Amino acid sequence: MHIPSPDEVRTITAITDPAIRNLRITQCYNELSAAFIGRTGPVANWCTFATWASKQAGQSIRREDLLRSVEARLNLGQMEELKALWRIAGELGIDSALQQKLLGIIRNTWLAGIIDNISEAVGRGNRKVFEEIGWEFARFLSLCFKDQTFNQQRLDAFCATFRPGSPPDGQQYLQQAFTHYYHAFFEQEPQLRTELQLLANLEIGFHEQTRLQPEIASSLNAAFAVNKEIVRKKIIDAFFPPESWLARIRLGYLKITGKTSRLDTAIDQLLNRLQGMVREQLTAHLMTLTLPPDLRLSLGKDLNRAYPDSLLQLSYAGLLALLAEIDPTPDSVSQTGAVDWSDLRERIHYIADLFRCYHLDPVLYAAAFTLQQVEAMKAGKLPAGKL
Repeated sequence: MHIPSPDEVRTITAITDPAIRNLRITQCYNELSAAFIGRTGPVANWCTFATWASKQAGQSIRREDLLRSVEARLNLGQMEELKALWRIAGELGIDSALQQKLLGIIRNTWLAGIIDNISEAVGRGNRKVFEEIGWEFARFLSLCFKDQTFNQQRLDAFCATFRPGSPPDGQQYLQQAFTHYYHAFFEQEPQLRTELQLLANLEIGFHEQTRLQPEIASSLNAAFAVNKEIVRKKIIDAFFPPESWLARIRLGYLKITGKTSRLDTAIDQLLNRLQGMVREQLTAHLMTLTLPPDLRLSLGKDLNRAYPDSLLQLSYAGLLALLAEIDPTPDSVSQTGAVDWSDLRERIHYIADLFRCYHLDPVLYAAAFTLQQVEAMKAGKLPAGKL
């Protein structure tokens, strides 16, 4: 079994190609998870969930079919705002043959810019979390993992580097989490051991999600980050080509006479409508998590899953205290669906129940990639096949 070292985490973090870096991050999480399970038995750790979240993120980072999917769902040809724009354009003598050029501008400038923004934000968040938490898991495995008896001095030395305080700047939840993992290694009472492991997962999850808040908000608001003035100028230039002095004279005349105001308004209405529609589509795309083998979870819907028997009734005070803060529907998966994934409280509520429901599910311990794919990515190549 390969156990990633802190140096390997640093090497992966330094990869400049975001697609290759994401694949290596996902595989490293998978290896860290497997190493942990080798010590704890079939119990999910935070890296277990991070494997599948990172793999899902890879689809956005690689822009897999996202542009085509969003474009298909928009159904531009049937938009009333687009029809209204063409009515006004026709009144101004703009050739209807330019409609395909307009659609190309929307696709290649505006939508492509949005997809680029999403890819960059998701890649930035993927790297940010791995650089911090992947590093700590690798460091924990190298320093504390082989202890056969409880060693407070070694645990203290490991925890000494954590920054005090709450996230996003402090790391007190990480310190608490790895302390709970370590205690769980030596806990003889099965129920308490299980609850300590779940608590550690949730503490890291809370820290991670707090740290990711800027990147998640940026991803979901990507439709609003593209400069509409650039898109508007490209549309106007398509209608009145700069290289045609007659077209520019005509544009100047229309501006002086105030006849372009309705055209400007129609362009604004189209872009505003597109922004709202695209955000809905992007939210649906980003609020999806695929677990092995092919279970697709919609993060906006309640979990359709029962807690494992050992986690139906909880008793450890630290776990109960944290759940009281992050889970407004105690001991129930009702209302877990997040209406707005950019809302930290809604997001962590869903994650708390996700971690609890799947804490003992062996399906999560599957390999993330084939051996051939792992070999390719570790050689710096994009692997063939479904990723």
